[in-house]
Amino acid sequence: MKLPASPFTVTDWSKVEATVHPGETGQALWRTLNIGDLRVRMVEYSPGYLADHWCDRGHVLYVLKGELDSELRDGRKFKLTAGMSYQVSDFGDAAHRSSTAVGATLFIVD
Repeated sequence: MKLPASPFTVTDWSKVEATVHPGETGQALWRTLNIGDLRVRMVEYSPGYLADHWCDRGHVLYVLKGELDSELRDGRKFKLTAGMSYQVSDFGDAAHRSSTAVGATLFIVD
């Protein structure tokens, strides 16, 4: 990932308008800051959330609270809890999708 040229920016995430993204079940609330091709997000998954798609985009994802289950299309599964992260490049491994039984708050850069 190459960070685009940008000024020093402080973000108060509570003031960034949330957009709703329904999952197969549950929903995700995204607060997004776009800087050129870089997307920085604070994401909240509701309890019972299951993504409605497999994702091939690269991410740096950090779990702030809750639990996140990441499933790779090849069958591998990972449980992340608060303080854990994953990193994956665009098309760098099997496609992945997220779910959570209890809800999760994530910080994601992609």
